[in-house]
Amino acid sequence: MASGSRPWGALLLLLLLLPAACRAGGGCAGEGGPLEPFDALYATGVEAYYGGDFAGAARCLERALRSRRELRDTRLRCRRLCRGQVRLVAPAPGAGGDLPFFSSVLRRAGCVRRCEEPRLGAASRHRAAEEVRADFQRRVPYSYLQRAYIQLNKLEEAANAAHTFFMANPEHMEIQQDIENYKNTAGKVSLIDREAKQHMEDYSAGVKHYDKEEYKLAIDFLESALQGYYSEDEDCQIMCEGPQRFEEHEYLEYKAGLYEAIADHYMQVLACKHDCVRELATRSGRISPIENFLPLHYDYLQFAYYRVGDYIKALECAKSYLLFHPDDEDVLENASYYEGLLEGTVDPDTVKPRKEAKTLLRRHKLESHLLQVAAAGLGYTYTEPNYWNRYGARQDEHSVPSSISSEPEEGPRLFLAKKPMPKSDRELKEGGPLLYSDVKFVYNSQQLNGTQRVLLDNVISEEQCQELHRVASGIMLAGDGYRGKTSPHTPNERFEGATVLKALKYGYEGRVPLKSARLFYDISEKARRIVESYFMLNSTLYFSYTHLVCRTALSGQQERRNDLSHPIHADNCLLDPEANECWKEPPAYTFRDYSALLYMNADFEGGEFIFTEMDAKTVTASIKPKCGRMISFSSGGENPHGVKAVTKGQRCAVALWFTLDPLYRELERIQADEVIAMLDQKHLGPSEMDINPKDEL
Repeated sequence: MASGSRPWGALLLLLLLLPAACRAGGGCAGEGGPLEPFDALYATGVEAYYGGDFAGAARCLERALRSRRELRDTRLRCRRLCRGQVRLVAPAPGAGGDLPFFSSVLRRAGCVRRCEEPRLGAASRHRAAEEVRADFQRRVPYSYLQRAYIQLNKLEEAANAAHTFFMANPEHMEIQQDIENYKNTAGKVSLIDREAKQHMEDYSAGVKHYDKEEYKLAIDFLESALQGYYSEDEDCQIMCEGPQRFEEHEYLEYKAGLYEAIADHYMQVLACKHDCVRELATRSGRISPIENFLPLHYDYLQFAYYRVGDYIKALECAKSYLLFHPDDEDVLENASYYEGLLEGTVDPDTVKPRKEAKTLLRRHKLESHLLQVAAAGLGYTYTEPNYWNRYGARQDEHSVPSSISSEPEEGPRLFLAKKPMPKSDRELKEGGPLLYSDVKFVYNSQQLNGTQRVLLDNVISEEQCQELHRVASGIMLAGDGYRGKTSPHTPNERFEGATVLKALKYGYEGRVPLKSARLFYDISEKARRIVESYFMLNSTLYFSYTHLVCRTALSGQQERRNDLSHPIHADNCLLDPEANECWKEPPAYTFRDYSALLYMNADFEGGEFIFTEMDAKTVTASIKPKCGRMISFSSGGENPHGVKAVTKGQRCAVALWFTLDPLYRELERIQADEVIAMLDQKHLGPSEMDINPKDEL
C-alpha cells in the first residue's frame, strides 16, 4: 500500500463496528483494563486523520503501535513462562499411555490463557484482518503519523516517522524529498528507525567498521549482533506457536481426525519455526533475506580476530562457519593457517565451534527432516529452501573484497563469490521495422538510458483515442482486473479497467458501439505486431494480459501526496531494491517477456511513466503520456518502472503484457479471437482502422 494510503477494506468494517464514542476519538482518550486491539486503534486514528483531527490521529496511531508491540510482548512472556512451568511429558507405552502427554498439553494451554487474559482479554479481540497486518508489516501507520506530525508542527517526530516508513518502502521517491526537507527545515535530525531490528543494526555497524579495518569495533558489533540474533531466534520460535492458517481447508468443512488435525497444525508451526532463519535475515519491508546471513557473522569474525591477534577466537569462528559450509576451501585454508599459528601453545583440537551454532544447526536439520517426512507421508506440500547459499550476490550495501591484498600470499583470505548475471535465453535485438507507415519512432534503448526499450508516437490517431475513451467510460469497472480492489495501487486515485473480451461482449450486446468495442481488440493486435517486429523476435509473441485502464485523481486527497500512482516494480520478477536484485519467482508473472503501454490522452496532471535503476530510486527516463504514444520494453529486472501520482484529471491507457511461451497465452484473448471469428462470419466486419502493415523497410 502506498504512503499515506487509506486501508479501505478491513478498516472500513472496523469503523462501522466501533461505538460512536470511540469513532469520535474517545477510544484513545485513556488506558485501562484489557489491552485495546491495535486494529481498532488504527482504524480510529485513520478516521481522525481524514477528519482533520491530527492530534487525535497521532495519539491513536501511537497507541496502535504500542498496542501491537505489547500484544507480542505479552504473548512472548506468557508462552516463555508456561514453557518453564509446564513441561511436556513423553507418552508412555500401553493403553492410556498418551494421557500424561495430553494432560501436560492441556495444562500448558491453560497456563498460557490464564497468563494472557488479564492483560489481553479474550483472544478473539486481537485477531486483526490480513490487510491490517500487512499495513503494519509495511509500516503504513508511520506514513499517517508523518503527515499528522507535520500538521502539528512536530518536525522531529515527523522526520522519524518518515524515516521509519522509508526503511520499509524505499521505492517511494517522494518520501526521500520529504526527509531532505526535514533536514533543511529542522536542522540536525536524528532520523531514527523506530522499528529497527537491533541485531540487524549491529551487524550493519560491524560490517562498516570491518570495511574501515577497524577490527576491534567490528568484533564488538558483530558479537553483539550474534547475541541478538540468537535471542531473536528464540522469540521467533515461540511466536510460531500461535494460530495458523490452513489455506487448503475451509474451516467449517474441515473434519480431520485427531492425529491428522494435530499433524496439520504442527506442520504449519514447524514450517514457521524452520523459516525463522529467513525471517531474521530479512530487512523490514524487503522481499528476500541477506544471503548466508548467520554464517557471514562467523566469516567476518574469523578474519577480524586474526587481525587483532586472537588466533584462538579466529579458529573458533572459522570452525563455526564450517559447520554451515564444511567444503568452503578458503575458510578451510584459513582454519589450517590459524592452527599453524597456535602450534606449540594450544592444541587446535581443543578449540571447538560455538555451541549455539551447533545447537541451531542441529535443530534446523531435524526440522527439515520432519518437514520432508510430512511431505512424503502426509501429502504436505513443502520444498526446502537454500537458507545459507554462500554463492549469491551480497544482500546488503557493503562489499567485502575478494581477497585481502595487504596479507602475504600464505595468509588467511575472505572470499565471497559473486553470482554471475543470468544469461538471456535469446539474443537481444532491436531496431526492426515498425510495420505501419503512420507510426513514428521517438527514442531507442540507448536514448532511454536502458536495455530493450522503445518509445513510439502516432500508434493510433486522435479520433481513435477519443473513440477508445468513450468505450472505456461505458465498460470499465472500478479495479477490474485486480480482484475487485477499487484502488489496487493507491487509494488517492480511482482505478478502473476492462479486458478485451468484456469490451467485445458489451459491443455484441449493444451496450457500446460494436465498432468501438472492436477497436480495442484491433489496436492491441497492432501493438503486438509492432513490438514483435521492432525487437526482432524470432518466435511468435503472444498476449499474456490486455487491460484498458484509467486512473482518476480523487478530489480532496491530493494535498502533499508522497506516493506513486503505481510503485516501482518489474513485470516478471520481484524487485528487491536493497539487494539490487529482481527475483524471478512467484507471485511474480515470471512468464511475461515484453510489456507495452499505449496512451489515450494527455489532459491530466502528473502521471509520468518512469524507468529507474534497480535501486527503485534513480530515475533513468521519464515519459509524459499523450494520445497515440506507446512505450514498450522487456519485462525483466533490467526495466524497473512505475507511474508518478496522477494529481488532477484522468489518465487512460491500454496496458499490454506479452509472452513467448504459448502455454501462458491469455485465455480471454483466445475467447476474444473466437468472438471476432463469429462476428466476421456474421459480416459484422472489422473496425474502420487500417491495420494492414506497410511493406517492410
